Amino acid sequence: MRRSVSVPRDTAGLRRLFIFFGPGYLVATGYMDPGNWATALAGGSKFGTSLLFVAVLSSLMAIVLQSLTARLGLGAGLDLASACRARFPRHANFALWLLAEAGILATDLAEVIGTAIGLQLLFGLPLAAGVVVTLLDTFLVLAFERAGFRKIELFVVAMLGVIALSFGAQLALAEPSLAAIAEGLVPSRAFFENPEMLYIGLGILGATVMPHNLFLHSYIVQTRAVGASLDEKREAIDFAVLDSTLALMIALVINGSILVLAAAAFHATGHTEVAELGEAYRLIAPLLGAPIAAKLFAVALIACGLNSTVTATLAGQIVMEGFVHIRMRPALRRLVTRLIAILPAVAVTLIAGEAATARLLVLSQVVLSLTLPFAVAPLVWFTASRRMMGELTAPRATTAVAAVIAVAIIALNGKLLLDAFSGN
Repeated sequence: MRRSVSVPRDTAGLRRLFIFFGPGYLVATGYMDPGNWATALAGGSKFGTSLLFVAVLSSLMAIVLQSLTARLGLGAGLDLASACRARFPRHANFALWLLAEAGILATDLAEVIGTAIGLQLLFGLPLAAGVVVTLLDTFLVLAFERAGFRKIELFVVAMLGVIALSFGAQLALAEPSLAAIAEGLVPSRAFFENPEMLYIGLGILGATVMPHNLFLHSYIVQTRAVGASLDEKREAIDFAVLDSTLALMIALVINGSILVLAAAAFHATGHTEVAELGEAYRLIAPLLGAPIAAKLFAVALIACGLNSTVTATLAGQIVMEGFVHIRMRPALRRLVTRLIAILPAVAVTLIAGEAATARLLVLSQVVLSLTLPFAVAPLVWFTASRRMMGELTAPRATTAVAAVIAVAIIALNGKLLLDAFSGN
């Protein structure tokens, strides 16, 4: 895929900018996985719009980190996995590869569960059968493998459009209070005094940055055939950062919409303990007085699963090739990882029942928490290194902010992990 999208020298203005638009939208799908949905639903139903500022803060943190991945890919010509291979010893790389693969499998597990729940809600398909049906997305990846990278980007943007329209329609039906939304953008004293509110807020913050997105973005920005001069690389970095920033703002709007919808539909009507996707689906239609609202919710969930399928497959290819130089056809890679993810999902559903899939979804987020520091820390270090980046080293202010963000994310994920094991 490298340098597969032409960047003609004679283009300028918006037309030139448009050529660089696309990779950011693939990254944005990772910020709307079922784990994010669950925390947003829990926060909105329990505390109304009070945690909306956390969603905004999370997206701002993500924008900074994704800007560094674009800088690494275009400035050094390396994706994060290849950079680790170039700078770290073999045994360390092997360990980092296994951790990255564990994170991708955890992401895939969340996609399997989320898509299966969507199929169950929309078509009445048993959850175990829906999990197996998700194998069919291998053919989707196979089709895109032959169509070219630009077609992948267009598909992802189209699915994002479906998700945005679905939640836009649901918000119109819910008629949320604009004053409550504005109030939720400002941190309240209760956030720091209420342990439960703080915990859910940390859940929203801790589940935001997905490690596979850092590997993915640093590679796919290199699909543009950028010139070798310093000015051309600087321009490409600026365009790529603008692309990812706009895409992540769209992700913020969608994630914020989930929280606001939960606040308007559940919290305002006294349903303050809604955290599971199936429960939200069953309640949303009668509460809003419109059966179409539930269908739109399920459609958005399935669209989210399809998008994540494509991006997780790409991330898996990048991680495998970057760390250990093993190449595998994308469709085959998707089949293998999806089978691995399906086995625990089917087993838990058949043995413990459908309600246990919610706990499996939480487990996937715990695994992501474990793997996240091993992607964030190298990224911040590499982009601050003049040896690796040359004249395109990240500005010191950006590095300082990114370092603070990295420490905060690692600390918050560590707390969530500790709480998960202690049963709090």
